[in-house]
Amino acid sequence: MARFKTCDYRQRVLLPVSLEDQLLPGTLEFAMHTLVEKRLDMSVFEGKYRNDETGRAAYDPQVLLKVVLLAYSRGLISSRKIEQACRGNVVFMALACGQQPDHSTIAAFVSSMKDEILPLFRDVLLVCEEMNLLGGTMFALDGCKLPANASKEWSGTLGELFPWDFSDHGLKKDYLWEEYQRALEARETPPCRRCGICQGEPE
Repeated sequence: MARFKTCDYRQRVLLPVSLEDQLLPGTLEFAMHTLVEKRLDMSVFEGKYRNDETGRAAYDPQVLLKVVLLAYSRGLISSRKIEQACRGNVVFMALACGQQPDHSTIAAFVSSMKDEILPLFRDVLLVCEEMNLLGGTMFALDGCKLPANASKEWSGTLGELFPWDFSDHGLKKDYLWEEYQRALEARETPPCRRCGICQGEPE
């Protein structure tokens, strides 16, 4: 009679895991972690909390911002999908420091602190460019004419698309601000019909 290795799903396993070791240098998640920890001014969030004497401890806005930044960079817009990532994706679990914010917490953070978060999104790009982490200021398709915003009318030289000195830090900052506002407006979805707070598909 054939013999097989025994399997017992009820057994308990102790796995020593370092969350910091999951954020490998050279990866996007490592860059997000480093930028938020060392380069961004997070003091703008302090005035939004009133739990210094009463109330439960809140999630650190640094943790939530890291999770949201990485999620948006990977196309995860729904707060429910971000919650799932924090529970099942090792990289998100490491950025969240082992915590598991639910979708309502994530959605409330983004919606109630939009004015504080938007400038930080722009600053992340500016810091990335200072560190030569961005490949360029323009992406184009060569020899391929498509309908919509990749059509012939939108093709041209860099000078035609950006008729200003793009090396000017102030102009670049204003341009990124306008582009991010436009992108976020396009990605906004109506609140969930169930709770009226979160965004995305119901469970």
